[in-house]
Formats: sequence, C-alpha cells, structure tokens
Amino acid sequence: MTREVIVLGAGMIGTCTALHLALRGHAVTLVDRRGPGQETSYGNAGLIQREAVEPYPFPRDWATLLRVALKRGADVNYHLNALPAVAAPLVRYWAHSSPQRHARIAQAYGRLIEHCTDEHQALITRAGADDLVRREGYRFVFRDVASFDEGAARAQALLASHGLRHVVEDGDALAQAEPALRRRLAGAIHWLDTWAVSDPGELVERYAALFQQLGGRMVRGDAATLQATASGWRVGTEAGPVEAEQAVVALGPWSDTLLRSLGYRYPLFVKRGYHRHYTGGKAPRLALYDVDRGLVIAPMKRGVRLTTGAEFARLDAPATPVQLDRAHALASELVDLPEPVENAPWLGARPCTADMLPVMGAAPGHRGLWFNFGHAHQGFTLGPVCGRLLAELMDGERPWIDTAPYRPGRFN
Repeated sequence: MTREVIVLGAGMIGTCTALHLALRGHAVTLVDRRGPGQETSYGNAGLIQREAVEPYPFPRDWATLLRVALKRGADVNYHLNALPAVAAPLVRYWAHSSPQRHARIAQAYGRLIEHCTDEHQALITRAGADDLVRREGYRFVFRDVASFDEGAARAQALLASHGLRHVVEDGDALAQAEPALRRRLAGAIHWLDTWAVSDPGELVERYAALFQQLGGRMVRGDAATLQATASGWRVGTEAGPVEAEQAVVALGPWSDTLLRSLGYRYPLFVKRGYHRHYTGGKAPRLALYDVDRGLVIAPMKRGVRLTTGAEFARLDAPATPVQLDRAHALASELVDLPEPVENAPWLGARPCTADMLPVMGAAPGHRGLWFNFGHAHQGFTLGPVCGRLLAELMDGERPWIDTAPYRPGRFN
C-alpha cells in the first residue's frame, strides 16, 4: 500500500531512507533547509568503512585522559562551557565503553557495518555513481613501533572474528606503496575492504537525484515546524505546508532539538569536526589514518582533505579550528600540504548516542513518527543499510537484521 511520508534531513541517512521508501513505491517528500549532502555528510573522510566493526569507545587509560584534559593532542578538543550540558551523556558513554559492555555493543554495531559495501553498491549502480568510488581500501599508518605491533595484532583478531581482509606493511613496504610520504614510519595496516569516495557530498547528491527520478519530491523547509495533525504530520516548506501520514526524523546532530520539542529526552551529544583541502603537493595514493595522532589525510576531487578528530562543543558555538592547525602541522610531517583551497576550514558535527548505537524505529510516544539518527562517525557508511532497515520496519516487515538493539525505547 502506498503511503505518504515526510523525511526530515537530506544527509546520507535521510536521503537513503527516502530513497528506499521511494523504491517501495511510497510517495515521499524529503525536506531539508539546504540541498542534499551539504551538512555532516559533506565533511567526512569519504570512507565507506567496512573495517569499522567496532564503535569508538570513550578512552579509559589515564595517559589518554590526561592528554585530552590538557588539550595536548590534535584528536580531541573541548569547550569548557559546553561540558555541563554534555556531562550526563558523556558519563553514560564512558560507562558503556567498559570492555564487557563495549564487546556486546560491538556485536550489534558490527551487524550493520558488515553489510555497508553491499548496500552502497546497490545504490551506486542505480545512481550511476561508480566514477566517485575507489575500491582499493585505505591505510592505518603508525609512527611508533609499539602501536604498530598492537594494530597488527588487532587486525589479525578482526580477520579471525569478522573476515576483514588486510595487509600488514612494514616501513619499507609502506614507503614503496606510498611514495608521497616524507618520512619513514613504523608501518601500516592496509584495510582492503573499505571503499573511498572522491566527493562524499556528491555521492549523496547522486542518491538524491535517483530518489527524484523515482518520483520523490525534494523541498527546502524548516524541520522545527513539524506538527502532529489529525491524520499524520505537517511541516512548513518553501513550497507551502506538506502533510503526510508518517514522518521520519533523520536530522543527524539537529535531531535532539526537534525531539525535545516533542517531549523526548535521549542521551545525545555531538562531536564536532573540521576539514580543509590542500593542493600543490604530492598526494598519497590512498587515504591515510595517522593512528598515533588522530587525523586522516585523504586524496579527493578538491585536493587532499585533512580531517580532525572530535571537538566537544555546543552545536551552534563559533568555530575554534585549533585542532586543524595542530593536525596540519602533524600531517605536514608526513605529506606536503602547501596550499589550502578554502579560505576557512569547514566545520560539521557528528550525532552521537551514549551507547554508540543508532536510534532506529517507531517513536515510542507518537503514531506515525519514526526515528533514524545517532550514527556518530558512520552515518556516511551506514546510510543505505539503515535506510533499508527503516523502510522495512515502516512497511511492517521483519527486517533482514534484528533491529532490537537500536530501538528508540531502549533508554527508558
């Protein structure tokens, strides 16, 4: 039966949700204040991370915590005035990061990740987007021998538990594979199953174009105007009010603001991040994750994209790109990054939950309202998987992955 659906948010998650609903014949309106893929989904490292079967835990060793507290690294920064608001979800995040809990959470998380490339490929083929994708993997690079040895052992464990293909490269092999490197490193793990996208925002745009070819409608509008009606939901747009029987909240880091207006309180927080492109130097062949310094160097259409780790700050706080300055100095030890493309760094935010799992399913307190948010670092990776899962739930089907671990009512 065809249903009318409003999907709020045109990032990778919202666009894929709308696309999967359109593929099932539903009449879908995708609403965003901007065009598709122009917010969080634009600013990532462009990786469909098949190897990322375990979510990022809260650090628990004192050396790392002290370095973060003193703001000594490039991987984490924080605004002091933001900490009171995020303290409660961060405490829960820390609790869920205990080895026992994290292992259980990783099982549910890994079940999503293991399907990411297959589900992307289905949409890439239909959207004609193969020109944006490289299927040669990417590298974890290590400066320190001890961390290299630890990384190699972890990679071997992931091969045994998840079948994740990789090659362990010593310093000589890495230098030969990546001649753009300016110094010798301890070694690398070349993950073979991860895909790299040369323009993440454009891939979302291609998916959105496919959605429109299937009859989907895209309009600009304000998600904050969402209201329940006698028959469903209404949202204000530039084209006038749009009404539908069902609505999906897929607003990424902005989901919490809307949900609070509807009476929901979830342990959500954002990790802000920065990137900038550079030209004029010799680019690495594949994306490089500098494990010991917490930054990514990725060759893309616009140049070499340098991305930072996490910044804990209010979503609307002014940019403080000190991490990117540090990251540029550290990355320049590895590759030449002479000319910035943008006048100022790009800033975005990742939507995170305290238990590191997304929120997917029917809203506990409202009929016809659905949630698909909280994908943290992997919204770009998981868009097609989670879009398909929510579409199956909305059609009353039994999803091909058990969605119980991601249910919206689990925090009550």
